[in-house]
Amino acid sequence: MPKILSAKQLYEADAATIKNNDIEYIDLMEHVGVLCFNWIHARLQGNPVVVRIFCGTGNNGGDGLVIARHLHQHGYHVKIYVLNCGNNRTDLFIKNYERLKEIGVWPEMITCTSEFPEVSENDMIIDAIFGLGLSRPPQDMLKEAIQFINNANAFVLSVDFPSGLYADKPVTDKESVVKAYHTLTFQTPKLAFLLPDNKEFIQDWTVLDIGLDQNYIEKAKTDYYLMEREDVKSIYQPRNKFAHKGNFGHTLLIGGSKGKIGAMTLSVKAAVKVGSGLVSALIPDCGYNILQTTVPEAMAETNGADVITDFKYTSDASIIALGMGLGQDNLMQKGFVTFIKTNKKPLLIDADGLNILAKNKALLNKLPENTVLTPHPKEFERLVGKWKNDYDKLKKLLKFSAKYKLIVVLKGAYTAVAYDQGIYFNGIANPALATGGSGDVLSGIISGLMAQHYHPFSAALLGVYFHSSTADIAMRDESVETFVASDIIKYLPNAFKALLKKEKPKKEDREEEKTPKKRSIKSDDDKDENMYI
Repeated sequence: MPKILSAKQLYEADAATIKNNDIEYIDLMEHVGVLCFNWIHARLQGNPVVVRIFCGTGNNGGDGLVIARHLHQHGYHVKIYVLNCGNNRTDLFIKNYERLKEIGVWPEMITCTSEFPEVSENDMIIDAIFGLGLSRPPQDMLKEAIQFINNANAFVLSVDFPSGLYADKPVTDKESVVKAYHTLTFQTPKLAFLLPDNKEFIQDWTVLDIGLDQNYIEKAKTDYYLMEREDVKSIYQPRNKFAHKGNFGHTLLIGGSKGKIGAMTLSVKAAVKVGSGLVSALIPDCGYNILQTTVPEAMAETNGADVITDFKYTSDASIIALGMGLGQDNLMQKGFVTFIKTNKKPLLIDADGLNILAKNKALLNKLPENTVLTPHPKEFERLVGKWKNDYDKLKKLLKFSAKYKLIVVLKGAYTAVAYDQGIYFNGIANPALATGGSGDVLSGIISGLMAQHYHPFSAALLGVYFHSSTADIAMRDESVETFVASDIIKYLPNAFKALLKKEKPKKEDREEEKTPKKRSIKSDDDKDENMYI
């Protein structure tokens, strides 16, 4: 599972790569620039669009100069602007500046705002002003350059990091950060890209494997990881042809109240659809006919007229999920408290169940180890209190999960699963999932997987992945606006198939270089045609 490393760790990985591969920093920068060029060229394919590259005078600017050189050598219409604000120029910037001059390309020096170029909305802007090492907000002309880029209404591609965005701390001046349409970041995902506070600055991003030292990366310690398809695929447990329903557990879902039976219907359907051997529901009387009609595969027992008042059940459940649509009735809450104090079975708690826990925090000590909680941000805030920013929120998430030995699924664009001193982000973000009932379906999926003898942590990772994957798959037929919670269940089979599908090896004109090497610089008359993708 890809680690999310800090800026300091990535600098150390650079140094380890230089040392262990007997190369210079200039070689690593050349390698990175070529990979960026390849990515751009594969998408432009010679398109005559004007590419405007704004460079700082540090190493991120050096990356921009390498990209500019290769774009120029391959016939692109490139305009290069160096923001000459009196900042110190790094050696790598100077060397790549000289390499451009050697092939007859002279960047334009910008010393004041009146020298900013005219930019068409049809142009492409490459932002190579600042990288991940920034520690204070850009000021004066640098800030104005960033605002100029943001107001240009052109496609903006950032190199490694949107300029002005910090790697490991919150933004202090939102007017000093580039709003990138796409970011090419190096080697590992970046924590800043996954946080809601930074949504203005990051739309899409791609991680380029630049061949940093794997020994260093494997040994590097981190609290943060990004979950990808192959990681989830390794969790999946295939079924034996001699299996029967008894092998796949019994999920009991407890919830519902008058006007909120839909929440339970969605959860129960999801638990059935994800493959739980048996599924039962404990609901109030008002939901009996609804549930038995809409989910004939599930069994139902009732308690109370409009709300559940007593959490006693007869099902021989493997795992219990509760909270969906429970409401806030006082008598029901008393029954919930009594249930938590006496229950010994594995649990998943969602929705109103979380709100009752927030009012009775002593109950957190009564939860079985590895109980799964599935809060959205407001529910999580009720449990842990307010946070200063997203970084503070993640610290609270780690601390809360560790203190009570819980698995916490903090729902969001990049849903975060906290377990055993680590946070694992789901790599699929789709706004189609921002719809009523989506969380109820997720609870049904995860609890249904827990019943099938997946470890609760594995069930959470797999469930979150399937849940988000359905939305991506559905976009072939739906839009983000028309996608509803029941569509998650509808597309769940497609999500299973997509996970298990064997991908054909990609045919490429050349094998990608994974490790940077010393390379010569070719002139216009000596272009390396193998760079074409």
